[in-house]
Amino acid sequence: MLRIGLTGGIGSGKSTVLQMLADLGAAAVDADAISRSVTGPNGAAIAQIAQRFGADFIAPDGGLDRARMRAHAYADPSARRRLEEIIHPLVGQESTRQVEAALAGGARCLVFDIPLLVESGRWRNQVDRVLVVDCAEATQVARVVARSGLQPDEVRAIIAAQASRALRLAAADLVICNEGLPWEALRQEVAQVAKGFGL
Repeated sequence: MLRIGLTGGIGSGKSTVLQMLADLGAAAVDADAISRSVTGPNGAAIAQIAQRFGADFIAPDGGLDRARMRAHAYADPSARRRLEEIIHPLVGQESTRQVEAALAGGARCLVFDIPLLVESGRWRNQVDRVLVVDCAEATQVARVVARSGLQPDEVRAIIAAQASRALRLAAADLVICNEGLPWEALRQEVAQVAKGFGL
């Protein structure tokens, strides 16, 4: 089974590309979705987060108060590392379970959606190829502001905390440039890349 590591900066269109690959027959393991699940209402990470950071970081719905945690992590860089120490093992366990299910189901291509592939270091030797979805920073900012309600400066701070565009491109085996592409044109580009994955 071919293992693809899919990555890209916030607002690059990575989730859209993942869905297109899944539509073409790839099995998808979405680390972001798993992370949201374990930090969602009554998720597997919530008790540890409350214990380590305090009950103030749990929202009324029982999930992680993301806005509060984001502000705390920018004020105290060690907070992000401490949060990742809780979340990453849980994401790893669920990812392993999904990989085993894909193998059992006979999947030929498995795509890992890994936002921090370049930053983590541990992922590169677990995938056969790295696919980067790329676009200009201004495009990232505009997309994220439009979909999330964050301010441009907040989005730029998130981008600055991620691996640089140059580092991501240097790690890439394949690049999809998602700059100004209509949906159908992006779909065709993804389909072309997918052929090389046996899809």
